[in-house]
Amino acid sequence: MEREQRIIYFDNAATSWPKPPEVLAAMENCLRHVGANPGRAGHRLSLEANRLVDETRRELAALFNIRNPERIVFGLNATEALNLAIKGLLRPGQHVVTSSMEHNSVTRPLHVLQERGVKVTKVPCDHTGAIRVEDVAAAIRPDTAAIIITHASNVTGTIMPVAEIGRLAREKGLCFIVDAAQTAGVLDIDVEYMHIDLLAFPGHKSLLGPPGTGGLYVAEGVELVPLKEGGTGSYSDVPGQPEELPERYESGTLNTVGLAGLGAGVKFIRREGMEKIRRHEQELTGQLLEGLEKIEGIRVYGPRSASSQAPLVSFAVKNRPAGEIGTILDQRYGIACRAGLHCAPDAHRTLGTFEQKLVRFSFSYFNRPEEVDYALRCLEEIVKKDIPAPQGSSGCGC
Repeated sequence: MEREQRIIYFDNAATSWPKPPEVLAAMENCLRHVGANPGRAGHRLSLEANRLVDETRRELAALFNIRNPERIVFGLNATEALNLAIKGLLRPGQHVVTSSMEHNSVTRPLHVLQERGVKVTKVPCDHTGAIRVEDVAAAIRPDTAAIIITHASNVTGTIMPVAEIGRLAREKGLCFIVDAAQTAGVLDIDVEYMHIDLLAFPGHKSLLGPPGTGGLYVAEGVELVPLKEGGTGSYSDVPGQPEELPERYESGTLNTVGLAGLGAGVKFIRREGMEKIRRHEQELTGQLLEGLEKIEGIRVYGPRSASSQAPLVSFAVKNRPAGEIGTILDQRYGIACRAGLHCAPDAHRTLGTFEQKLVRFSFSYFNRPEEVDYALRCLEEIVKKDIPAPQGSSGCGC
């Protein structure tokens, strides 16, 4: 059953691919016809570059129900945004509540801050990756300054009760930080309704933009220490960083080409409709879950309900190392997926899969049901024939 046709891409939770044609067109137009530095001069090319950046801010603001687009700060990815949010907000002696399902983009900055005197409570999630709001409430202390939660796990896809936790944070006067790496462009996000103070999002995943794009929404009244200082174009006479947003957190030349592509990606999502995109990805997730249940020797982790998770599914094949299965899927069958710890070791400890690790399939709007059918047949063959990993492969998972 070896596949010689085009690759099947099931690694959209890491970076979505392919991109809509208009994303490529927007980036080419920027390079060919604009090309200047946004906000750094008064000539027409610089003004046009700035217009492209501002247009992307407005598109994202409309998507997330953000009143003031200038409260959106652009950066390289969600990891940079989370570092700005976490390190810019928390001070020694303060306490923060988070979950046991977080990505390293949350756990590693917190680890560094713990060494500097910040106290961290990781609320345990259950075997599906779900968290209880009452457990979050019980973890709050008098010195708690913030709650940090992923909107959906990048390992199990489990959707967290963000709106409920947001209400809790607002009632307690706490800053609420949300990692939307797996949900921006997948689920409806309303920063007002969900009481989100800091929203970190990547451009390169389900927002369908290119790598090197992402950002952070900073609510009114939230003050962060900048991660970096430097040129902002405006306020050049001020010795320190400007107080105004977005300049306060946007030192240096922005990725104008990437942001032009991100803007086109968000326009595509809004034109197609979030509900339509979600329905398609949910159907693929449900199709895979149903098929995996029928293959003896495969164990699925997470909610196992397409409506309760982002469009990704993680599973184990018998007791075989996940990296070995990922290599077979890639080299023998032409299926690109993610096998390993998924940069979320705490999540795997929660699930009891830290040693074996897991194989993850993640979908986008451009995947098709026939691709899922093919993958299920491949997995069934791997299980029944106990197909070994190709010679020379390490079989490791990262």
